[in-house]
Amino acid sequence: MGSNSATINTVVHLGGQHLWFACDDYSSTTYAPIPCDSAKCEFAEGIGCSGCNGPARPGCTNNTCGAASSNPFSWYLTSNGFYEDTLSSKDHVNLPQFLFSCVNNDYLDGLAGGASGMLGLGRFVIAFHRQVADKLNLPDRFSICPPSSGLGKLTVGGGLSAKSDISGLLKSTPLIINKPHGNQPTFAGSDLSEEYFIDVKAVRVAGEALSVKDSYFVIDKDRVGGTKISSVQNYTAMHTSIYKPLARSFDKAAADMKMRSVAAVAPFRACYSSETVKRTAAGPEVPAIDLVLPGNDVYWRISGANSMVEIDRKTMCLAFVDAGSKPTTSIVIGAHQLEENFLEFDLVASQLKFSSSLLLHNKTCSRI
Repeated sequence: MGSNSATINTVVHLGGQHLWFACDDYSSTTYAPIPCDSAKCEFAEGIGCSGCNGPARPGCTNNTCGAASSNPFSWYLTSNGFYEDTLSSKDHVNLPQFLFSCVNNDYLDGLAGGASGMLGLGRFVIAFHRQVADKLNLPDRFSICPPSSGLGKLTVGGGLSAKSDISGLLKSTPLIINKPHGNQPTFAGSDLSEEYFIDVKAVRVAGEALSVKDSYFVIDKDRVGGTKISSVQNYTAMHTSIYKPLARSFDKAAADMKMRSVAAVAPFRACYSSETVKRTAAGPEVPAIDLVLPGNDVYWRISGANSMVEIDRKTMCLAFVDAGSKPTTSIVIGAHQLEENFLEFDLVASQLKFSSSLLLHNKTCSRI
């Protein structure tokens, strides 16, 4: 990034509005602040005007378009400024006038070690994928393949080639926009319409559907309910009326597989002796969990590597958590459940293509 080609390590945020990072040590001769009341500020939906009393540098300028940057790990929402600079890729593609916002180092609490910012991939006009697609005249489409270790994939614009060895594994389901109703207010950094929802109809464990009221799966008039995909929620969180039947059904199916229950380890409630769980190339051999989606036999399968978390050598737990009885979203599919899954977000067709675990097919995100 910038004239010095600084490498910015960021956390991917599927609901994030834009790219932001700590500018305390950022140095570039090509950066420029976005002026207040400018067309670019209006386009970026800037908030007011920011200023600074110190020497001019990235993150400290006057008459600068105000930006709201959200850190979902610490629940911080800070007001700072919008800037632009040249974004460069490893294959020497340069994107000038790329919009981002600056924060200071104190704002990085909760981010993974080595990360100095967040890469926003939400439904927003200056999200990372939108800017890249607009500047390169590409369709508004991106894909991610989060790794369990090593390098994953983030691609903007193009989809998988029909000749790709995983294209035949992909299923498709509509993306849903969780829009405000009537005059409901929205707030920067927390607008559900910027996030990615899918229409989960039911949940199955070992092929058996849970006994859960349909109303828990739908989004009501107050925008409560439904299922969204999150890269910043560690583990899938479920409304208690979905989680409890899931845990009971999983425990029963696990007992049928001779898995021995052990004491719970917070925040997990269903834990098992690792000695009683068989290992496969796709992770622990445990009851499969399916998120049932619209269409003929369309479901997102969550198998051992994604459904279980290893606590220590002796204990592993079901990697789902109880979100309580009044969560805003009934199911939040977490980052652990996304590992080694290929996901393509096609915002032109409003479709999600997904693979379930590539490990089931002897593949990984680093080898596609």
